[in-house]
Amino acid sequence: MTERIKVWDVFVRLFHWSLVGLIAGTWLTSDGPKALHERMGYAIAALIAARLVWGLIGPRHARFVDFVRGPRAVLHYLGDLRQGREQRYLGHNPAGGAMIVALLLTVTGTAVTGWLQTTDMFWGSDAMEEVHEILATSILILVALHVSGVIVESLRHRENLVLSMLTGFKRPWS
Repeated sequence: MTERIKVWDVFVRLFHWSLVGLIAGTWLTSDGPKALHERMGYAIAALIAARLVWGLIGPRHARFVDFVRGPRAVLHYLGDLRQGREQRYLGHNPAGGAMIVALLLTVTGTAVTGWLQTTDMFWGSDAMEEVHEILATSILILVALHVSGVIVESLRHRENLVLSMLTGFKRPWS
């Protein structure tokens, strides 16, 4: 049997797959039932809040300091990827870290604009509804890019990244 190392803790994996399910659920209920759509939106907001805390206090690969890099590092990584010489990371690579930040911000924005539509100030606001829908559509675009990146990285490094997000384990450094 191949040696494995624990990378993704239970919280990160539950967060990831719960967010996947809840986002799918909010898309399926975007035209109703409204109460269910709103409850799932609140659950998403709670998950995001918990993940932000876990990104500060969780184990190594869950922490933002482990994977959030500046634009220069992300562009350098993407250039190396394009040339077929990218480094393998046990946790998220710089592009993956940037995608997590983009998804967290976009999902948060979607949850906040959804909630704002329930307040007196923005009840019935067409502008707020439009922003909410643009952000929700942006989630789909980012998810497509994320899944594409997972496929590319899985093929390039001969490693099933979806399985590692289910089990928490990856192969150690080669």
